[in-house]
Amino acid sequence: MSTSRQGFARRGSGRRRRSGVLDTLPLLPLMLVALGVGGGVTTMLDGSALSDWLLGTHDRAAPAASQHYSGQFGICSGSLRITCVVDGDTFWLDGTKIRIADINTPEVSSPQCSQEAVLGRRATERLRELLNAGPFALVQDGRDEDQYGRKLRVAMRDGHSLGAQLVAEGLAHEWQGYRQDWC
Repeated sequence: MSTSRQGFARRGSGRRRRSGVLDTLPLLPLMLVALGVGGGVTTMLDGSALSDWLLGTHDRAAPAASQHYSGQFGICSGSLRITCVVDGDTFWLDGTKIRIADINTPEVSSPQCSQEAVLGRRATERLRELLNAGPFALVQDGRDEDQYGRKLRVAMRDGHSLGAQLVAEGLAHEWQGYRQDWC
């Protein structure tokens, strides 16, 4: 026997049409448990930076960990480089080479003009001063390393980027994915 009402299939056809909401009724207890657990997890995370990160509401350069670094930075010279400044956007910290990820500064090793050479030396000295001014955090913001094996990090102090400080002082450009001209 068959019926013409929608939602039912002909008897004997071997196929049955689903009725929609009623078919999900056996899953209701499982769905309620999942919602409860999810709500509990987000409530638990509300006091942590992890919940902001998961929800995409974190500050781009907010430190993920409270690890702070400090050292007595000089200007790098020679082949032994432990804790020193290479140029305005690159330094060594305890034997690890760090590239400040949010800026680009003038070149000191191969400047394109005399103006870039002067600005490069000023940016190098200013980065040394900023790093020596007290503890700072290094925050990964994107890739871990660049093509030269340098760790890509944003240097932060008191919630502010040291790179942004160099930009504000005219000694760096905000990193746009390519080098900008200094000449």
